[in-house]
Amino acid sequence: MSDPAAKFLTAAERLQIEAHIAEAEKRTAGEIVVKVVSSSYHYPLASLLGSSLLSILLGIVVSLVANNESMWFFLVAFSISFIVLHELFKRLHLLRRFFVTASDMKEEVEEAAIHSFYRRNINNTVDHTGILIYISLFERKVRVVADRGINEKVAQDVWQEIVNIIVKGIHAKSQARAIADAVDRCAEILSTHFPLKQGDRNELRNEVIIGRGK
Repeated sequence: MSDPAAKFLTAAERLQIEAHIAEAEKRTAGEIVVKVVSSSYHYPLASLLGSSLLSILLGIVVSLVANNESMWFFLVAFSISFIVLHELFKRLHLLRRFFVTASDMKEEVEEAAIHSFYRRNINNTVDHTGILIYISLFERKVRVVADRGINEKVAQDVWQEIVNIIVKGIHAKSQARAIADAVDRCAEILSTHFPLKQGDRNELRNEVIIGRGK
């Protein structure tokens, strides 16, 4: 099965964004990390619920078409449908999305973004000035996670501007340009409070991370 995150940006586009990260970090002591994932969670309950409901409907339809009112006939039709549909739901993101609530997606993206922040050691910079731009494609959500050094000086609602830049760019199918612009804007925000200091070193790799949500 193809990975949407791997196709989201071309190799050239990743290099373009990484160049913007490197340039941004010449202006600020902050460290900027970009991560793109296909999904923040696999939502097994959605697969189970979707395949169950559709299998019941198919079982009823097949029984009516076959003019067979036997419960055993229905159960066989349901079981075969469930096995096939459950595999489809596990593989096709679009099908699964219809059975996931907006609140569940928001919660999973939040959890996965914070998990990635710590797993990537973005919280371990010298002055706690790391920031993660986390993009989750299945949920169509962007989350910005900043370390405590930044949060002491920058209000959380400031990062909504970064989210808006990326979401707008994705809708316009110009995601690479949008992410690069978001990185530039992060540098502007961070340089006001955390200008580059003498002896400052690059603490985190300037790469676009393509990977799992958790």
